[in-house]
Order: sequence, then C-alpha cells, then structure tokens
Amino acid sequence: MSTISHKNPKDLFDPTPFAFSHSTTAEGNGKYVFISGQSGGEDLKHTLSEDFRTQVRFSLKNLETVLTEYGLGVGDVLKVTVLIVDHNPEKLSIWTEEMHNAWKKNQFPASTLIPVPKLALEGMQIEVDAVAFMKK
Repeated sequence: MSTISHKNPKDLFDPTPFAFSHSTTAEGNGKYVFISGQSGGEDLKHTLSEDFRTQVRFSLKNLETVLTEYGLGVGDVLKVTVLIVDHNPEKLSIWTEEMHNAWKKNQFPASTLIPVPKLALEGMQIEVDAVAFMKK
C-alpha cells in the first residue's frame, strides 16, 4: 500500500488559498513519474492562444493528459514547477483559480513559481512540469 500526504505546518502560513502545499511525501511501493514542462498548446500543431487563462487551462489539461497515460490524476502529483512569462499579480490570480479548478479536493502539490522573460517557443506564456508518484 502506498500513501501520498500533504503537510502544511501550523507555524507557516496556510498555502491552500494559493493552490499549493508546503510539502508532499509519497511512501510505499511505487515509482516516480517525471513530466516535462507542458505548455498551453491546444492541439497537435501546438496552437497557442494569446489569452493567458486559455494557456493556463491547456497547460493543466496537457499535464492531465500525460498523467492519464500512467493511470494517474492530479492527486498523484507531488510537485509542480511553473514558469510564467512576464509574471504579475493578475497572472498569479489566474494561475491560482485554475489550480483550484483542477485540484478540486484542495490537496495541492508542493510548488515553485518562477517568473521568466521568455519560454522555448514564441507565444508560450506558461510551462508546467511535474513529479508524480505511481503506486504499485
């Protein structure tokens, strides 16, 4: 039996409203799945909307698509790293809202958000990579 747990020490601020946990652990039999950065590309041609929220939704949808290949869901994600081009409070708010939509149980993974000036492809505004745990 494997267990994933999320901890938010009482001596630190509550990160739940901001859609992350201070730490996440996985115990038991299983293996880690490392997921490359997922962009907001909408199709096989990697079409990118100019709208930030749309790209956020598709980056999370694309992450879920990879998780599904392993029989996993967002609840199996231990850690995400988020890269946002020209980060600002409005973009943070959008990211947080969409994380709450994707992680409905509010058991968020550990998270790091890194503001960046540019990503790999022209028009990319967000990239999300993840580490998940697949129970045996």
